[in-house]
Amino acid sequence: MKFTVKEFKDWKNKAITLLGMSGVGKTYLASMLYKYNWFHYSGDYRIGARYLDEPILDNIKQQMIHIPFLRDLLRSDSIHIRNNITVDNLSPVSSFLGKLGNPELGGLGLKEFKHRQELHRQAEIAAMKDVPEFIQKSYSIYGYHHFINDAGGSISELNDTSVLAILAQHTLILYIKTTEKDEQALIKRAEEYPKPLYFREDFLDEQLAQYSKEKKLPYIALIDPDEFARWVFPRLFYTRLPRYQAIADSLGYTITTNELAEINDEKNFLQLLETAIARQI
Repeated sequence: MKFTVKEFKDWKNKAITLLGMSGVGKTYLASMLYKYNWFHYSGDYRIGARYLDEPILDNIKQQMIHIPFLRDLLRSDSIHIRNNITVDNLSPVSSFLGKLGNPELGGLGLKEFKHRQELHRQAEIAAMKDVPEFIQKSYSIYGYHHFINDAGGSISELNDTSVLAILAQHTLILYIKTTEKDEQALIKRAEEYPKPLYFREDFLDEQLAQYSKEKKLPYIALIDPDEFARWVFPRLFYTRLPRYQAIADSLGYTITTNELAEINDEKNFLQLLETAIARQI
């Protein structure tokens, strides 16, 4: 949604979608606002708890079936496996998404990796399309005054205009733009702790070809999963930034990580949103 400052102030039940890379402070902000009666909708939690729950469990069982003792217990329904996904613990989603490369180092083959990437893309689209329903639920069932959509960092990669149209219709889209200092901090963190990532397929194919040529690797199975994750992250990061900005310019508003760092309560946050709105009028 687009507003004047007055329209935003008069908006009784506010609904905000946070946009930006993982690590910029989206979940921190959403968790802080929860204390002020804001419903925290975590896109990644919804993906794992609703749309990838069965594939995640199937993946776990496929690992367990190779252990005779556990295989027999599974076959006889003697044990029950479930995901313990929370807003603060999304490890099952990351573990399922996985990393590309040498299976002896925990990597996935290209076909399986792309399959899981597509499942994640479909799940993220579905989770974002659920936002209007959860906005209504947050007010009518749970009694929250306001709603905040903690969207995943890969939302700019989905190539589905209907998702952005729905979010723009029902929420104010707020892009948290990293400063140069924070950009470097995020890249350094990704190098120290490489984690599974979502890629657009055309971007992945392009980067794989470049990486394989640069490292002189004839097969995907020779790729070190962590090394590829470290190598590709800055390239992914800098291709996402203009995508985020384009969304904010046409459908929403922008604040910086420096501005976000000054927020310590709901009042400050609402004042910052008014400032962001005023900058675009």
